[in-house]
Amino acid sequence: QVQLVESGGGLVQAGGSLRLSCAVSGRTFSSYIMGWFRQAPGKEREFVAGISQRGFSTRYADSVKGRFTISKDNAKNTGYLQMNNLKPEDTAVYYCAADTHSIWNPESATRTLRYDYWGQGTQVTVSS
Repeated sequence: QVQLVESGGGLVQAGGSLRLSCAVSGRTFSSYIMGWFRQAPGKEREFVAGISQRGFSTRYADSVKGRFTISKDNAKNTGYLQMNNLKPEDTAVYYCAADTHSIWNPESATRTLRYDYWGQGTQVTVSS
């Protein structure tokens, strides 16, 4: 069983920064693709960023490209999402997810159905 626990959400003013963390249980974290998704009230869950198993490849949604950075520390079994220049439209519950069975593909990494384990989510609120 793989468990994911997000932390680092909160309230921040527009233009500010937050760093989300995702602690992952499991002995083979280095073999997992990781993704970050978000869901705003009344909207569907959407892809934010994904990273390959060893961290060499990444994929971002156009809306966050140049502002957000995804990373993973396989030695610490932890993934991260650094969010800079936050905007009110970034307000959402942010979820990390692990794909424990796939080969990295930047297109398929954007699809929620590829991920078999999810965290409980952490709220990010950006005030204007």
